[in-house]
Amino acid sequence: MSEATTDAETASHPTAADADRVRGLLARLGERSIVLVGMMGAGKTSVGKRLAARLGLPFVDADHAIEEAAAKTIPEIFAEHGEAYFRDGERRVIARLLRERRQVVATGGGAFMNAETREAIRAAGVSVWLKADADVLFERVKRRANRPLLQTEDPEGTLRRLVAERYPVYAGADLTVLSRDVPHEAVVEDVFTALETGLAPQHRPAEGTR
Repeated sequence: MSEATTDAETASHPTAADADRVRGLLARLGERSIVLVGMMGAGKTSVGKRLAARLGLPFVDADHAIEEAAAKTIPEIFAEHGEAYFRDGERRVIARLLRERRQVVATGGGAFMNAETREAIRAAGVSVWLKADADVLFERVKRRANRPLLQTEDPEGTLRRLVAERYPVYAGADLTVLSRDVPHEAVVEDVFTALETGLAPQHRPAEGTR
């Protein structure tokens, strides 16, 4: 996705029509959070920030929340404690985020692979898979050193193996949106539209049955 798009923080005021769309979507969302899932490089943070700004919701990157809770970077956690330790912390942090408030949450690439996390997201959120081809993903992440799982002799092969393992699980997300090399706002609009058309209203118990 192009970085030329205006940042969410400087986005212009919405039109009246868009404000109506936002109100309608938020009403259908209820108290649920929007949870973006997908591989590293899919654009979850970039899209999530802009989507949250458009909806007037808080945004949180689960990886950043994990680093704050551990007072360490994710590469440091992997190096010092291993992946299993990281995954356990990731599960607990995401569960906490989902309990806090309605917001847009960007998760790490492996988070949705945990069955307990998937159930927590199903109960308190709406999951959106940002799906990208392996070639697109590798082009985006190949120069970054902050991806512990790709610190191998064959990072592209590792990424393709992860794609093969994870995509069948990601396919269980509530909604799927294609992440491709277009301006970020185009993918944000795709996510917005997918939520509008595919989001079932949150069930609210009848009065007297709570």
